Amino acid sequence: MSARHIAMIGSTAPSHVYPSLALIRELVDRGHRVTYAIGAPLTDLVASAGAEPLAHPTILPLGDTAWPEDPGAAMRIFLDEAVAVLPRLTARYDEDRPDLVLYDIGGLAGPLLGTRYGVPAVQLSPAMVAWDGYDEDMAEFFTALRASESGRDYYATLDRWLAENGVHQDGHVFLSRPPHVLALIPEAMQPHADRVSRQRVRFVGPCLDPARLDEPGWTPPADGLPVLLVSFGTAYNDQMPVYRACLSGFADSRWHVVLAVGDKVDPAELGPQPANVEVHRRVPQVMVLGHASAFVTHAGMGGCTEALWCGVPTVAIPQAVDQFANADRLVAAGCCRRTRSPRRPCGRPSTRSPTTRSCGDGWTRSGPRCGRTAGCGTRRRRWRASWPTADTVVAVRG
Repeated sequence: MSARHIAMIGSTAPSHVYPSLALIRELVDRGHRVTYAIGAPLTDLVASAGAEPLAHPTILPLGDTAWPEDPGAAMRIFLDEAVAVLPRLTARYDEDRPDLVLYDIGGLAGPLLGTRYGVPAVQLSPAMVAWDGYDEDMAEFFTALRASESGRDYYATLDRWLAENGVHQDGHVFLSRPPHVLALIPEAMQPHADRVSRQRVRFVGPCLDPARLDEPGWTPPADGLPVLLVSFGTAYNDQMPVYRACLSGFADSRWHVVLAVGDKVDPAELGPQPANVEVHRRVPQVMVLGHASAFVTHAGMGGCTEALWCGVPTVAIPQAVDQFANADRLVAAGCCRRTRSPRRPCGRPSTRSPTTRSCGDGWTRSGPRCGRTAGCGTRRRRWRASWPTADTVVAVRG
């Protein structure tokens, strides 16, 4: 295939950019020209892969800004951003038409651009995809959503916007049943994977950039102690009880503990730290996981797939949304122990004990069940081998 112009329509959230960043780099390395629509705060990230950023203002919550708890209101943020961004994109692409459109699940303008220019649009999904019978299985949720004021407003606005852009189809069906999907998660993390249409969806796993294993910002311990990473991502990291429990529970243990506490907690409030514990606002997570023997996580999809990619077993303390189901799937894959939410009263026994049992019974990466040569290690090799390739993408275009 000759060099093509590929348009990528992204979502301004690092967890939606990282899973496909190596794919973007590979496409550029093969000589394709990739333009990448992204909110201004993340232009440097996509430029690092060789893409040409098309910067736009963003209203997506970043950092400590909270997402609405109401599903309709949260969905409306993605829609409002797409409505605002589409005229900017058509002004550019009408004069510089793409041969192929890639788009994140939150990049709602992507499939409209494919329709406008008569080219394939391929969804890159860093989360679960709809399966056969999805609407029926989720009927309770969708019935409540459509009955809510925010849900009615969302669907009415979506259908009107689609019609204004030449798509006369139910908005839910149009967005939830795209004809071409690359699922950037391991198949083991997909609910009802046996009911997912393989004609539409290909599971290719996270396409993480191996350069992130050498990302600066953290140094492995010189004493050779096994590393335990504790991180609750960017949205659910107000976890002072679990951080304090880790400080007391693992003080002077055989573990080197790395706490990534985010911006909602003041590290000074944790008090003096034991010699074997280090506290950071944030760390280069894939780099740390590359050295870690266990990972305490809220089980967000990004952290789950990164742990699987690195072959690191997890202790999951899910907080909200899909994290409970993610934790269950990690347990089923044999790479996770799950414990209760630290938002309940959480002292040393309730937090340290599951982690200590996991870290002390031969279950960690250095142990027989989830070692580098078995268990998670085997899964790591399979899922790394299933990265989405440029061949997969360009074959859609022909």
